[in-house]
Amino acid sequence: MNKTAVFVLSFWLSVLITFQAIAQLQSPDEFLGYELGERWTLHHQVLGYVKHVAEESEYVTIHHYGTTNQHRELVYLIVTNPQNHANIEVIRLNNLRMTGLESGEPTANRKGIVWLSYNIHGNETSSSEAAMRTLHELVRPDNPGPKAWLDNTVVIMDPMVNPDGRDRYVNWFNQMLGAEPNPDIRAREHHEPWPGGRSNHYLFDLNRDWAWQIQQESQYRYKIYREWFPHIHVDYHEQGYDAPYYFAPAAEPFHKAITSWQREFQTMIGENHIRYFDEENWLYLTKERFDLFYPSYGDTWPTFHGSIGMTYEMPGHSLAGLTINTPYGGTLTLAQRLLQHHVTGMSTIETASRNSERMVREFQQFFDDARNNPSGQYKTFVVKADNNSDNIYHLLSYLDTKQVRYGTSGSARNANGFNYSTGETGRVSLQPDDILISVYQPQGNIVRVFFEPNPELVDSVTYDITAWEAHYRFGLDGYALDTRINPNYNISAADYRQLVFTGSETPYAYILRWESMDDARFLAQITKDGVNTRFSNVPFEIDNMPFGRGSLVIPRHINRHLGDRFDSLVRAAADEHQRSLHGATSGYVASGSDFGSANLRFISHPKVAVLMGQGTSSLNAGEIWHYFDRQLGYPATLIHAEQIMRADLNTFNVLVLPSGSYHNILTDEAIEKISAWARSGGTLIVFGQANSLLAGRDGFLLEQKTEDNSDAQPTFEELLQQHGDSERRSASSRTPGSIYKATMDYTHPLAFGYNEHYFSLKSDAAAYNYLDGGVNVGTSRGDAHISGFAGYKAKALLENTLNFGVQPFGDGQVVYFIDNPLFRGFWENGKLLMANAVFLVRTKRDEL
Repeated sequence: MNKTAVFVLSFWLSVLITFQAIAQLQSPDEFLGYELGERWTLHHQVLGYVKHVAEESEYVTIHHYGTTNQHRELVYLIVTNPQNHANIEVIRLNNLRMTGLESGEPTANRKGIVWLSYNIHGNETSSSEAAMRTLHELVRPDNPGPKAWLDNTVVIMDPMVNPDGRDRYVNWFNQMLGAEPNPDIRAREHHEPWPGGRSNHYLFDLNRDWAWQIQQESQYRYKIYREWFPHIHVDYHEQGYDAPYYFAPAAEPFHKAITSWQREFQTMIGENHIRYFDEENWLYLTKERFDLFYPSYGDTWPTFHGSIGMTYEMPGHSLAGLTINTPYGGTLTLAQRLLQHHVTGMSTIETASRNSERMVREFQQFFDDARNNPSGQYKTFVVKADNNSDNIYHLLSYLDTKQVRYGTSGSARNANGFNYSTGETGRVSLQPDDILISVYQPQGNIVRVFFEPNPELVDSVTYDITAWEAHYRFGLDGYALDTRINPNYNISAADYRQLVFTGSETPYAYILRWESMDDARFLAQITKDGVNTRFSNVPFEIDNMPFGRGSLVIPRHINRHLGDRFDSLVRAAADEHQRSLHGATSGYVASGSDFGSANLRFISHPKVAVLMGQGTSSLNAGEIWHYFDRQLGYPATLIHAEQIMRADLNTFNVLVLPSGSYHNILTDEAIEKISAWARSGGTLIVFGQANSLLAGRDGFLLEQKTEDNSDAQPTFEELLQQHGDSERRSASSRTPGSIYKATMDYTHPLAFGYNEHYFSLKSDAAAYNYLDGGVNVGTSRGDAHISGFAGYKAKALLENTLNFGVQPFGDGQVVYFIDNPLFRGFWENGKLLMANAVFLVRTKRDEL
């Protein structure tokens, strides 16, 4: 056969193979049986399509990485050329070796890695539709341009981060839909009911959970993220239907840990988007609204891992439905929304591929600098060894999941540093066992972000909270040092989790100190198991061992109903929660009150109800639900708020009111019903905005504090201020998330387990006066502001105000949580306050 014949045969064979590949690989429209944008695609359908592509294309592999609370599968796709797939493990390990988190030297096989995350907010639905189109366009055989990008680029696609929330929204919408979608904004299909589809099963905003990883979706995702460390990460969103498309560069403030390269390259990516958007005459927005400061977003969290982290916001959201009339004339359709998300996805990959070598080089430099020349004022962070061991354990366990290294001081020394407890800088003393976290390590930027006492905020107009420091979050004393001290890497989290049993094996009573949330979990478990427990209202000493207020005493006498199971139930719970029990042989104490004293109060088994639904904050309701369900491990009955007048509350002894407006829900009649229930012996726990609905009402001692402007007259300068500065002026009355030092009355059961001070995360400037007649358990005295942004008017208003209070209410109690101790589930040191409110703030002694 001559060369010409061979060439012709080879040509037609390649055409035949391409034709067969096209025939086997279906487009989304062909696979689904409808055109993308015509209707919503449910999770199982999206999953079906991406599995089809992975089966039919040698460019794609699919990987399971977890399941949601509602048992929906979470997957990610790896999209690259077949040669890269054959060496994918080498590529992945090379990338990790550049970070210094994997041993060994990287070889020359280095590829750019782009990660695209779709639909983290369930009711921002267009991005999962766009994911299917982008996937198909990248790999279809008759589209050689995008496949060329995959020669030097690995694309990771998570097609649906929050399937529980998305299916909640889509299923609701489909029930509202008639024969044709209605673009009129007044139509019911544009107004989703509480709680909406934005959040996950437990009503958490997953785009506030990237760093804290309270939710299982976040935990699963980060395990995979750590295996890759992409160079670019895109988080897809939607905003108001009348807004333009938003893409990078981001708005100020940028966190100071963000490098000049990360600023530069996100601008380069944005400029490539602009080229496509200008060609289509699409409106867009950059450099406004969406900043890069709060660390737990889908743009900032990857950024602090060396990536170019970006948020893309398409107009739409749940209000847009499948189609909606716009203020500019015409309609905005789902098809248009998914198209623009598709375009920015392809543009991002294109830019990454064209700049792959520099992108990889700068990524490696990011980690080289972290190890050898880290940024920021503070170089070493200290956690005192004499802190509560449970709190240390949880901090170190958290750092372990982030690949942050830590060790001990190894010797006593003095240094200059910032004292987290006092908020002052001066000479501090380190002991040999004090724990050190150095910024000189691969994850040094994460260390800086977590531990920096008061990160510099260059613009007060910011999108989220501005303080989150780890010492305050976990309830730990320590320092931030300007100097570098190399730790001795000789400890692990497990070293602070040593279970020790002392005393009698068959004691008169078991005793457990009450100091942490782990103690509360132990109590929750034995209470569910039917064990009766008392707690001490006073400190005591027995068997030469001191026990503080709140310590649990579990006498054998009041648990006779359990028979032989008593010891096994208590000991099993201690083993599970790693609690160190003491078995006392007598009820007689050396100091304090004997175990039969009225100072040891019986813990009546809480029967908890939580109002949820229309009128409540879905986020706060979700925090409370998740707290009981997954953190404390104690049952709570969730009651629709609108059912309050029909619900029989008499079978409950604890009622929780989440924050919320309760519009047309907490009427005068409803509040009187709740009041009567509390007066009869119930514990009413009130969060956030719900406090304002009770303040000033008959019987409630809570009073809101307002600015004293009665005699103040505005100056001419104030009257003539420019309109363009109004947003910045309004910031003077806000505190969008700052840390305040609360002085605690640790003699009251609500504060048992705490010391004199508690650092509270304050998410708004709602101010309440001290209780006159109740117990002011946590108070902000004088200027108690510690960290984060608080406007000068807000700071003045919050001086000498209530953080947490308890009011006797007939035979019951009202617990006022002005500050939210469960905020986003990540403020670890606040969680014991809620357990105290549920178990220890009792109204009757209920002695057996």
